[in-house]
Amino acid sequence: MNEFDIINKYFSKLNNNKSSLNLNDDVFFDKSNKLVLSVDTYVEKIHFLNFKKPDLVIRKIIRSSISDIVCKGVNPKFIFICASGNKKHFSKKNLKKIYNSIKKEQSTYKILVGGGDTVKSKNLTFSITSLGYSNKIVFRNKSNVNDDIYVTGNIGDSYVGLCLLKNKLKINKNISNYFVNSYYTPDIQFKLIKKLSSFASSSIDISDGLFADLDKLINNQNHSYKISLRNIPISNFLMKLIAIKKLKKIDFISKGDDYQILFTAPKSKEKVISNYSVKNKIRITKIGKILKGKDRSIILDDSRRQIFLKNKGYFHNF
Repeated sequence: MNEFDIINKYFSKLNNNKSSLNLNDDVFFDKSNKLVLSVDTYVEKIHFLNFKKPDLVIRKIIRSSISDIVCKGVNPKFIFICASGNKKHFSKKNLKKIYNSIKKEQSTYKILVGGGDTVKSKNLTFSITSLGYSNKIVFRNKSNVNDDIYVTGNIGDSYVGLCLLKNKLKINKNISNYFVNSYYTPDIQFKLIKKLSSFASSSIDISDGLFADLDKLINNQNHSYKISLRNIPISNFLMKLIAIKKLKKIDFISKGDDYQILFTAPKSKEKVISNYSVKNKIRITKIGKILKGKDRSIILDDSRRQIFLKNKGYFHNF
């Protein structure tokens, strides 16, 4: 079973509080107290390769954690950090690097460390609780038929960075640094927070992969999607890499760790979204639309032929 099968079969029955959103969203949302909360766990060799660069690992963890709240159109206010590891992981040298990185992230995103816990262990793990306040959020599973599908930023750079760190790709060092930085320091779309709820009908962040997360976005609805591969935004760096190495775009755009916002919006909001994108210098790209009916999703290549994916993204299987 994968992680979602386990939740649905065993733990959804424990959900007797509407704030839990049927355990099928990025966050816990208590409207009466304006509380928005998310929890994420990160394990060495699964969520990050190793701890050779603790300053970068902690930045990646913090950004990916607050992304859950950002994609709901909410400002994160506090983070709570729990960590397990040993004296090698948390040496004085590493702790100083971790401290400096957290301090920088606090300054960048105006967040505070509210608390946490530390445990001695052979295994290195982090659990981050992110907390914000709002009387509304953008939910999953609220899209409408014929809604447009949008994504922010560029997709796929983070996966290239991971491939480079795993020595699965070899390219020019200057270009390599760009991709590795994209992996460790995802571009969180903070500028979009205040405006997102005014045009988005549903939203999610891209953590497990574009198509895997798009499936989650509509998983409780009688909906499907139509996506055009040519419209999925990638950086000039990735475009050049694909051309030089003779690679396929489809192999890079649904591998996860992008932490961009994937959202749906009515067609009537297209001009508003476009104007906001230009004015605030945020790349927001329309990549498809929502269709009526389940199991009818279509991905079209540049020649308008249907693509069938064996693997839409990452899942934890038990």
